[in-house]
Amino acid sequence: MTAYQQLRQRLAEQPRVWLVTGVAGFIGSNLLETLLALDQQVVGLDSFVTGHQHNLDQVRAAVTPDQWARLRMITGDIRDPQTCRDACAGVDYVLHQAALGSVPRSIEDPLSTNASNIDGFLNMLVAARDAKVQRFVYAASSSTYGDHPALPKVEDAIGKPLSPYAVTKLVNELYADVFGRTYGMQSIGLRYFNIFGPRQDPNGAYAAVIPKWIAAMIAGEPVQINGDGETSRDFCYVANAVQANLLAATTADAAAVNQVYNVAVGDRTTLNQVCESMRAALAPHFPHLAQFQPGYRDFRAGDVRHSQADVSKAVKLLGYAPSHRIGQGLEESLAWYVRRLS
Repeated sequence: MTAYQQLRQRLAEQPRVWLVTGVAGFIGSNLLETLLALDQQVVGLDSFVTGHQHNLDQVRAAVTPDQWARLRMITGDIRDPQTCRDACAGVDYVLHQAALGSVPRSIEDPLSTNASNIDGFLNMLVAARDAKVQRFVYAASSSTYGDHPALPKVEDAIGKPLSPYAVTKLVNELYADVFGRTYGMQSIGLRYFNIFGPRQDPNGAYAAVIPKWIAAMIAGEPVQINGDGETSRDFCYVANAVQANLLAATTADAAAVNQVYNVAVGDRTTLNQVCESMRAALAPHFPHLAQFQPGYRDFRAGDVRHSQADVSKAVKLLGYAPSHRIGQGLEESLAWYVRRLS
């Protein structure tokens, strides 16, 4: 039995109170579904700027009425300190997912990115400290590695940030570290590497490539790849991110706390490979994809060329064991999107 399987068993027997910020978003709603299925008490916070009510509706349909009743929902913004205080009251663990994501968005609007990702993050840290929560787990980012050329990425070797978004995520780590040293607050940062899966929004100017391309292929619309398609990423299925959050929140290993961890699988897949894998899997259901070819355009500002994680630290200290590699994750994601978009 894996560490995560053991943890799920313990949680089902001993429910705790969890705050999930950004609960109506992609990762937040997946966390919510898992926690409610384990009969946990959950406080959900979302401003619905990038989150969606339909994500919560899908969670509600996936759990029992008794489990859904364990959610206390707060509509509010982490930029408001009082909202953060209200959300943290009586909470054991905070899973902080709320942020304005996207490198391109941050380049176009650095002020809004800073307000949510730094001011909002600090509001949450202060509220969690004052509420004496047991552990503050937050969504960090692989963008923190910036221009550091080494592969795979190891947690203690970062470069200079390449976007305002990356700056905000680096500042999050610095603030969390200082709160640990100054106030004795326990936190863990999870550097997500290209998380994908069900409920990731395929629409909008800042949509991630996997859901955006799936939606375009199903609809028979063009797919545009930035650069030559040989840019590579460590694509990580959302179930792995959920596992990492729960393990980080509950670890009893003192050496594991006040650290940052890569959350990925340790693979590297090019955009061309991802695009062709999706086309091949969808073609039997959508004959128009038999002759499909993507288009290519300029490289995108702020993007790194290659990214791959070393996950050995999370494996050793958290007991992290990725349940899905990209092939299995794509299979489950495609099935989900086909049911909802075709």
